[in-house]
Formats: sequence, C-alpha cells, structure tokens
Amino acid sequence: MTGASPGAAPAQRLLDPSSLGDHLDRLYRAAWGLCGSREDAEDLVQETIEKVLRKPRMVRGHDDLGYLMRALRNTFHSRHRTSLRRPQTADLPEGVELPDHRAGTRPDRAYEAREVFEAIAALPPAFRETLVAVDVAGLFYAETAVALGTREGTVMSRLYRARQGVARSLAA
Repeated sequence: MTGASPGAAPAQRLLDPSSLGDHLDRLYRAAWGLCGSREDAEDLVQETIEKVLRKPRMVRGHDDLGYLMRALRNTFHSRHRTSLRRPQTADLPEGVELPDHRAGTRPDRAYEAREVFEAIAALPPAFRETLVAVDVAGLFYAETAVALGTREGTVMSRLYRARQGVARSLAA
C-alpha cells in the first residue's frame, strides 16, 4: 500500500513567495478587523509580509492562507505588546495654551512670566522652595516633603502661604 495514511499529517512544503499576492485582500481585511483603522491595517500587512519573506517558511499542505493569518495575528499581538511598553501620549484638554518660548513674539507673556518669577524669588526661602518644588517642578506633596525634609502638612501650609504671597505681590 502506497501513499499517506488517513491520519497522517500533510506533507510540508516551502512557502512560495510569488503566491503571497493572492492572499493580500483577505489579509488586509483581517488586519483591518484587528486594528480598526485602514492605515494601521496596511502597516500590519506590510510588516507581516516582510517578516514572512525574510526567510524561507515551511507550510503544511496547501494552507498558505492559514499560515499567513497566524503570522498576521502574531505580528499584531507583538506590536500591541510593544506599544504597551512605550509611553503613551494624550491629547491636551481644550483651552490649554502651550508656553511660547519665543519671547520676541509674545512680549506681554514674557513680561508676565518675569513678574511671576520675581514675585516667587521675593518669597522667604522655605515658601519659595516649596512653591518651586510643587508648582514649577511638578512634584507631588509627598515628594516635596521628602525633598525638603519636612512633613506633608507643612508642605501644604507653606504652599498656601507662598501662593497667597505671590498673588498679593502681583496684585500690588
């Protein structure tokens, strides 16, 4: 008796790179379903095809599409895991103005900033250090307390008094 037995695994063969174009439409639709956007789907299909073409691949029987779908899915999950490890950006809330570091284009803003920093510099050292740590450097109260060697309650009261001092100085 010759030939393969009914329970035997199909023979493996080398994936034909010239046949990949036959599956692009189906891969693209699957990628679009995974990604949710056309642009990301195009990138995903391109990355998947590039990985498959990088080295010879063995497939079972005539299951090119099945192999490519698994490769697409694995590439998608790898990209997703990688993106989770990268810092995420967020949109700014409406109405937020970014600081303009070009003082020549906004002299009124540069003058206001100079006034604010002069008012901060005029504060007593303990109040100034607290205000700079929280409002300028962006530290949390607990971080400021550790950095200044004081308690968190002291940070809050100094910060309140420092802000009041700056407000009084600017109002004058």
